[in-house]
Amino acid sequence: MDRIDRRILNALQEDGRLQNVELAKRVGLSPSPCLRRVRRLEDAGVIEGYVALLDAAQIGAGLTVFARVWLGAQDEGTVNRFIAAVQGMPEVMECHLMAGDCDFQLRIAVADLEAYRQFQVKHLSNIPGVHSIKTDIPMQKVKHTLKIEL
Repeated sequence: MDRIDRRILNALQEDGRLQNVELAKRVGLSPSPCLRRVRRLEDAGVIEGYVALLDAAQIGAGLTVFARVWLGAQDEGTVNRFIAAVQGMPEVMECHLMAGDCDFQLRIAVADLEAYRQFQVKHLSNIPGVHSIKTDIPMQKVKHTLKIEL
């Protein structure tokens, strides 16, 4: 990856809807080589995809909850069953297998506290192998970025 690839990636992180002609201008290339580079970055998996970022509150998912999950056992089957279960839960925005205090940390988006309570009681707590769950609710989002500095 060279300097121009990094410029392309920075520009697309700022605006994933950039048309190729505008992107080429910003990075100092003509459109054809710019498009080839973008396609190469996509094919290599450097660019994983393009999404629209939504205001969660405006679509009824304005409460972010962080849940730390402890499993009763850490054997491969228990861990894999938990991973498979959360894959099918649209409320779970992120799931991380952790080293340290808990086994998993989840970022969950729901409408409100009651919606989270229902989600925890009906879904999260019912995953086989879940021993305990501790919930943290942020008071204010002070920084949020998806951009990786290059």
